[in-house]
Amino acid sequence: MATLLEHKFFLSEIIGRKVYLKTEPIGRLGDMVIVETGKLPEVSHFVVTRSFGYPSLLLPWDKLTLISNTEIVFDVSAAVEYERAPPEGSILLRAHILDKKILDMDDHEVEIVYDISLDFQAGKLFVSEVDFSKRRMLRRLGLKKLANWMSEQSEETTVSWMYVQALPEHIGAFKGHVKLNVLKENISDIHPVDLADILEELEGDQRLAVFKELETEHASDTLEEVEPRVQRELIRAIEKRHAAQLINAMSPAQAAVILAALPATEADELLQMIDKESAAKVQLIIDRHDENILLYSTQQYIKYPEATAVSEVISQFHVFARDMDVIMYVYVTGENDVLKGVVDFRELMAATPQQTLKDIMTENALSLSPDDTLSDAVAMFDRYIFRAIPVTDDDNHLLAVVSFRDIHGIKPRLD
Repeated sequence: MATLLEHKFFLSEIIGRKVYLKTEPIGRLGDMVIVETGKLPEVSHFVVTRSFGYPSLLLPWDKLTLISNTEIVFDVSAAVEYERAPPEGSILLRAHILDKKILDMDDHEVEIVYDISLDFQAGKLFVSEVDFSKRRMLRRLGLKKLANWMSEQSEETTVSWMYVQALPEHIGAFKGHVKLNVLKENISDIHPVDLADILEELEGDQRLAVFKELETEHASDTLEEVEPRVQRELIRAIEKRHAAQLINAMSPAQAAVILAALPATEADELLQMIDKESAAKVQLIIDRHDENILLYSTQQYIKYPEATAVSEVISQFHVFARDMDVIMYVYVTGENDVLKGVVDFRELMAATPQQTLKDIMTENALSLSPDDTLSDAVAMFDRYIFRAIPVTDDDNHLLAVVSFRDIHGIKPRLD
């Protein structure tokens, strides 16, 4: 495994470091090859340049043993085995990214990529950010004191690699610019959860510009995913009629969550502009959304130990079910009523008589906390379409169960 004496690098500071094959000096680091394996690309190979006309080496990450302030060491004995150029289509950080322009979503020039940040995590080296701060340019020019002074006077000016548009497939001939991954033509393809992350990272004006490009349904879904602070900013920044359209496209439960975060006067104004039937449902949820969920829970539910046979549960079911509020699930418990799992009644009837509840139960069941509110329960029912949800404490003790039927009057016909 590689030893890295630094866990964060800037490309400009690592390019040019001496490279050793074990103890033999072989050249200097000329570039790095990255591969897109997830949200952040990882370094797969190092390009080592050599003097006196010797061909460059392409050394893989798994041969790296050390990176320090002065040297890079690989566990390689014979250089000739690695004398090759990067394959066609490879993405080279220095050649293809460094000193490129960053373009905004309308292809207007924003800044220049003066440096690239790399982070070592879980045994791999990832590209984390592109840096377009003037201080990185000054450091590259050797003006470190001036660069340090600028660091104290200005804020960070970096962009996470997550928001950099994928580079051309045939990058060997790439002469263009780096683009943000929030271009108009690509916005509709970004999942609302991912788009929410992007919006939260952007500055206010750019966030609003991106949000305004979304179709109503996509904008509504994205608005549900962003944090409350950003929700409020976006709702206030767009026209009231547009905001009402977005809220009208949500379920009443989701709309109530957003409107409850707004000042009462703003929420009331928007409620007046949405569908009357939907507005009534939303208002009911808002009025009671802070009530503790235990007020709507029941102790009348079916529970059995995990070793209980299916045949036993079925034979007793008609007796127990008479007095129970929740009969669609069997809750499987261990010692001290610790919730182990849940069995749906349909799964129970499909099982063989000799099987135990442990054999057929769904483990790690989702649950509510005794501190949760009616609003929390409504949101969970709306998201997962359960017919009942257990309430458990921090130690997973089963305390109660909330039935969808019991909050149906508060959340009438939300489906």
